Amino acid sequence: MSRRVVRQSKFRHVFGQAVKNDQCYDDIRVSRVTWDSSFCAVNPKFVAIIIEASGGGAFLVLPLHKSLAHSYNRLLEIPTLPLASQARHEIRIQTGGDSSIRYFEITDEAPFVHYLSTFTTKEPQRGMGYMPKRGLDVNKCEIARFYKLQERKCEPIIMTVPRKSDLFQDDLYPDTAGPDPALEAEEWFEGKNGDPLLISLKHGYIPGKKGELKVIKKNILDNKLAKNAENTGPAHKTATSTPSIKNEAKLDEILKEVKSLKDLVSSQEKRITKLEEQMSKIAI
Repeated sequence: MSRRVVRQSKFRHVFGQAVKNDQCYDDIRVSRVTWDSSFCAVNPKFVAIIIEASGGGAFLVLPLHKSLAHSYNRLLEIPTLPLASQARHEIRIQTGGDSSIRYFEITDEAPFVHYLSTFTTKEPQRGMGYMPKRGLDVNKCEIARFYKLQERKCEPIIMTVPRKSDLFQDDLYPDTAGPDPALEAEEWFEGKNGDPLLISLKHGYIPGKKGELKVIKKNILDNKLAKNAENTGPAHKTATSTPSIKNEAKLDEILKEVKSLKDLVSSQEKRITKLEEQMSKIAI
């Protein structure tokens, strides 16, 4: 009888997480027309959604980042990006059901397609957009990002592989298709073929900065320098130096009193020892 062994996979512990409400896109009237389409397209800059309109054929384009790094004039530049297959990245994610996302891994071993896990949400989905690999956050080990269309909302869903190391994960991010096309339109009409131009995602990795420990030690000479500055300062600072002189006089009085108390205690201890010796002689 053969014993079943669990197959090892780097995507075994992939988990999905929906973003918070402030990062979702609310009040969007998704089209009610039913056809074979995802109703959504995503690239690293924008997300496009087919919306409900009386004339039909309307779509909404929204920027992914609501703030810009520079204060120049905002220009809405929408580049046309082709849809690239992600089969070479050894993982393909498939949507199924009303509110579930099932993802599988494709390998060279039979049966070639291996089921991994399922991510389920409460709300049913109208469509789904998929972010290209070059738009993912490599610092958080993000391997996929979906844009789920609900009745009046677009909700991003992030798929992450837990890793303890802070280094760039080469096994999760092989070279992927870049934004530059492999062929021009004229070349494609002529019947030419070309492999996609691959780019590395390592340039988008930002190493984390660990906090440096700083030891702050006070310098004893600072007090002496401050006293010398007060003594050599102008005449209008004499009024501010008088409180410090009074405090020093009080401190001297307290020190003298403490010294006298110590002397008194030591003399009392000597007297007690003498009395104890005398009592011991009388007792004998």
